[in-house]
Amino acid sequence: MTDKEEIEVEAKSTQEAITIALNKLYAKREEVEIKVLREESKGLFGMIGQKQAKIRVILKREKK
Repeated sequence: MTDKEEIEVEAKSTQEAITIALNKLYAKREEVEIKVLREESKGLFGMIGQKQAKIRVILKREKK
């Protein structure tokens, strides 16, 4: 039986969002499933329409 916990994180880049999520879950990359919901985009002139990356991270750990 597994215990699943998941969070969604937004950040300037996908890699930054993954790092934040792993820190919040106290997990290693091998212990989670990562789904990219939205890639970051720079927008016009690097300002207008800029969007952050958004990911969902699912932690999978076995119950003892």
